[in-house]
Amino acid sequence: MNKILSIVVPCYNSEAYMEHCVETLLAGGDEVEILIIDDGSKDHTPEIADRLEQEYPGIIRAIHQENKGHGGAVNTGIANAAGAFIKIVDSDDWVHESSFHQIMDLLRSSLKREQPLDMLISNFVYEKVGAKHKKVMRYHKALPKNTYFEWKDVRNFNVGQYILMHSVIYRTQVLRDCGLKLPEHTFYVDNLYVYYPLPYVKTMYYLDTNFYRYFIGRSDQSVNEQVMISRLDQQISVNKLMIDSYDVDKLEDKRLREYMYQYLEIVTVISSVLLIRSGTKENLAKKRELWNYIKKHNRNMYKELRYKKVLGHCINLHGKLGRKTICLGYKICQKIFGFN
Repeated sequence: MNKILSIVVPCYNSEAYMEHCVETLLAGGDEVEILIIDDGSKDHTPEIADRLEQEYPGIIRAIHQENKGHGGAVNTGIANAAGAFIKIVDSDDWVHESSFHQIMDLLRSSLKREQPLDMLISNFVYEKVGAKHKKVMRYHKALPKNTYFEWKDVRNFNVGQYILMHSVIYRTQVLRDCGLKLPEHTFYVDNLYVYYPLPYVKTMYYLDTNFYRYFIGRSDQSVNEQVMISRLDQQISVNKLMIDSYDVDKLEDKRLREYMYQYLEIVTVISSVLLIRSGTKENLAKKRELWNYIKKHNRNMYKELRYKKVLGHCINLHGKLGRKTICLGYKICQKIFGFN
């Protein structure tokens, strides 16, 4: 049977939670293939992956490789995907069954259209340990709901709002046509995964359903603030790759330009605020170097991010008082959005 959707599940030492993730993905039925990418795990992940492949032949494929990091596992998934569309699901996350059926219905019907669907966006839920209220990331104010649309139809995103890997399903050929190749042994490549293919996206659809459940709570998670601070060089590396990807001003579509600038703004602000919160002189120097890198790379991009964007302007407040104000704003955002 031809596969509609390939779901790539990067796994590294995921024995404690990967089965729960995969169980929720089986709701897609035999029109879905689940690619478990064992990224050189040292626990029982390889054995679990092989057992699941035997239990669900034709649906689950176990692929084993030497450790290449999250980006390397995603690259392997893209290279092996047989589905018309592709979704990345981290092994400690899961999906909602009824929403999954809605997703599959939409993808199935889209294949009958003359104009292909390049990107499907849906909501995700912050499943934060201990949080009574689960924050839902929705896009109903920025995107037309339950209809096909193009960049010209996109409205303004809220400040700080952007499309994450948890939100997006790409047409597989879009990822291949754009030549996406994520860096290996590097965290935080999910931003590059979403950002880099955007100029190749022509037709989109926003399904207002809470599909993806994004787990936050383990102390060793890559998105834990202290872990992110310890890996700031990797965050900055991804940030610079995004900066280098395109001369955004040369993109013809106005709405696409606006959104890609907003995406760059958010990622650069995250890098900057973590460099500030680390509290070291070395990292404050790295913050200055990051902004100087943008200035040397593309002066128009620097002006846009530094002076025309609200967050970009605020993140460069001077002195101790400015840094305290930035950290306070960051904590408020943590409370509102429930990240980290």
